[in-house]
Amino acid sequence: MKLLEGAVDHGGSLGRARALFPNALLPFVDLSTGINPHSYPLFDLPATSLSRLPEAARTRDLTEIAASTYGAPSPANVVAAPGTQILLPRVASLISHGKALVLGPTYAEHARAAAIAGHQVAEVDNFEALADADLAIIVNPNNPDGRVIARDRLLALAAGLCAKGGLLVVDEAFMDVGPREHSLAGDVGQGRIVVLRSFGKFFGLAGLRLGFALTDAATVERLETQFGPWAVAGPALEYGIRALADIGWQDAMRASLAGASARLDALFGRFGVPVAGGTTLFRYLRLADAADLFAALGERGILLRHFADRPDVLRAGLPGNEEEWQRLETALAEWASRREDQSKGSKQ
Repeated sequence: MKLLEGAVDHGGSLGRARALFPNALLPFVDLSTGINPHSYPLFDLPATSLSRLPEAARTRDLTEIAASTYGAPSPANVVAAPGTQILLPRVASLISHGKALVLGPTYAEHARAAAIAGHQVAEVDNFEALADADLAIIVNPNNPDGRVIARDRLLALAAGLCAKGGLLVVDEAFMDVGPREHSLAGDVGQGRIVVLRSFGKFFGLAGLRLGFALTDAATVERLETQFGPWAVAGPALEYGIRALADIGWQDAMRASLAGASARLDALFGRFGVPVAGGTTLFRYLRLADAADLFAALGERGILLRHFADRPDVLRAGLPGNEEEWQRLETALAEWASRREDQSKGSKQ
């Protein structure tokens, strides 16, 4: 069990990238996030989405479509929020201060949010250890390695936590591209379960700030009371309603992402970089000289996600166009060539 402390580092910061690689080729190819580089098509917003406060009826439209798309029992089981990040400490505060256990290694903000909510927080690497928690937190599929916990195991854990007044939180930020048969979205009505769903990652609109908590109706009311009126901005309502209802786009995008992730695996494989997991929005890399690869690509203006506490791990998102694919291939070829020369030199 690892106690968690300290600041949280994230991918996606071009300011940090410029500081790390001041002489890098620009523009940066940012592969440090798991955000879809092919966003939902932009469209003209109604002027009232900016000039007027959001209407309650439009929020109801959004929760109805979200319930249908995600498989929640009803709109009464859905809370819309300005991103899932803002939900984390509020969800962690749904139960009294106790022991919060996070199945890791994973997205570090869950541990920070639970600590903000007053819990004693630790990360565990064993699923069975979560039974000892008052608040158990799982990212499913996991970020960054793509690990998936089966639905039946999650429901068994939820039942045990419920019996002692605990709470299970399952972050399904990447379930749009995961095995949806293992989602707990349809099970939240039984209580003591909160499922988090992110809009921005799959739809490639992270800056819009839109996310959802799926849970029992009474807990939905508690969370909505904390947010008050107008929690979700007008533009986010309009994009959420249209994109979540566009099942054709979603199905086509899943197929496209599957092809792109297979292409990325093949590209890494050509240059001796092993892919150890991930989802179709990001790939999980483990290699002894991960730090060297991170630096070599960064100097060429290509950002991967590195992890200070796991120096042998990297995460790579998808290039967004052919120019980015070519830049990645060229940089990998240069790195692999230098790596081979160094290996030959060490044997002489």
